[in-house]
Amino acid sequence: MSSLTDRPILITGAGGFVGKNLVATLRTMGCTDLMLFEKDDTPQTLEDYCRRAAFVVHLAGINRPKDPSEFYAGNAGLTDVLLGDLESAGNPCPVLVTSSIQASLDNDYGKSKRQAEEAILAHGKRTGAPVYVFRMEGVFGKWCRPNYNSVVATFCHNIAHGLPIEVRDPAYSLPLVYIDDVIACILDVMMRGEAVRDEEGICRIHPVHTVTLGQLAETIRGFAKARGGDAAKALGTDGQPTLAVPDLADGSFEKKLYSTYLSYLPQDGFAYDLNMHCDNRGSFTEFLRSPERGQVSVNISKPGIVKGNHWHHTKNEKFLVVKGEGVIRFRQIFSDEVITYHVSGDKLQVVDIPCGYTHNIENVGDGEMVTVMWANEAFDPDHPDTFAMQV
Repeated sequence: MSSLTDRPILITGAGGFVGKNLVATLRTMGCTDLMLFEKDDTPQTLEDYCRRAAFVVHLAGINRPKDPSEFYAGNAGLTDVLLGDLESAGNPCPVLVTSSIQASLDNDYGKSKRQAEEAILAHGKRTGAPVYVFRMEGVFGKWCRPNYNSVVATFCHNIAHGLPIEVRDPAYSLPLVYIDDVIACILDVMMRGEAVRDEEGICRIHPVHTVTLGQLAETIRGFAKARGGDAAKALGTDGQPTLAVPDLADGSFEKKLYSTYLSYLPQDGFAYDLNMHCDNRGSFTEFLRSPERGQVSVNISKPGIVKGNHWHHTKNEKFLVVKGEGVIRFRQIFSDEVITYHVSGDKLQVVDIPCGYTHNIENVGDGEMVTVMWANEAFDPDHPDTFAMQV
C-alpha cells in the first residue's frame, strides 16, 4: 500500500478513546488529510468524506445508551449509512471497523455489534472492498473515560484521586488489550493490509492480557503506594512512598498499566515527596526500588565529609558524581593497597563498587557533592550485607 501521508483517511468516532489515540499517532506520522467524523456532523459531511476516502476506520458506536434501541441506531444503523454512502459513491476503499467480544453474546449491545460486523462483511463481498472487522477485548490506556464502561479507567482514576473502588468478584477474569497495541494492529492493516484473524475470519488485537479483578485492583493500589501522599493514605498507609518500580519488561502488562495509571493523576498530584535522611554530613535519599533491578539513591555530601568505610559480600553499587569533586577509595579487605579514583561533576564517570572491597567517598571540593548511587538490591535492614571497615 502507498504511504498513509498521501491518502485521505476517514475516521468516524475520532473524538473517542481509540479515535484520539489513532488521530494523535497518524499526525505524528505526517498524515494531514484526516477526515474526522463525529456525531454532531451532518449526513452530507459523511457523504462527502465517503466520496474522497482512500481508507475508512469506523470507530463510532454506542455503548451506554438511555434506551436499548439506540444500540442499533448507533452501531448497526450508522454502519449501514456509512456503507451505503461508500457504495453510492462507487468507492471500494478498505474499511476497518472496531467491534467487541460481546458481539458473540445475546444482549442488545452484542446483537447491534454483530449486525454491524455482518454488514461490513457483506459490503466486502458485494463490492470487493477489503474489509477488516476487529473484535476487541476490553481496551485500556490513556484518555479512556473513567466511571463509564472501563474498569481499568475507573480503578486508575479513583485510586489516583483517593476515591474508593468496588471489587465485586476478585476472582473474575478479564481479557484486556492495551491502546498502543490496538493502534499498532490498526496501522498494520492501514499500511500493509496485515491482520491476525481467527477461524471466523475476524481480526484480533494482540497481545491479550488476562488478569483478575482482584489482581488489577491490588496492582493499581501498589502504584499509588509507591508514590505515597494522599492517594496512599486513602489506602490505609502512612503516606510514605514505597518507591517500588513496576515490572518494566518490554510488553509486560504491568508496564502498560503503570503508564495508564499515571495518565489519571490529578493535575496537582504529579509530584511526590521523598524522605530525605539529613544530618551534619549532608543527606541520603532513596529514589527508586525494584526487586529485580535494585535501588537508586541520591547522596549529598558537604565539603570534607567522608562517607562509607564498609564492604559487602554480594551487594554491588555504581557511583556517579553529578555535582562537585570527590575521591573514591577502595581496599580489598585482605590487602593494604588502596586504590583511588578522582571523580567530578564536570566529567560524568560511573565507578563500580566491587564486592569484597571496603570503600569510601570523600568530598574534596568547596561545595556540596551530589552522587547518584545504584545498588543491585534494595536495602533490607534484616539482611544489610554491609560491614564496617576503614579503607
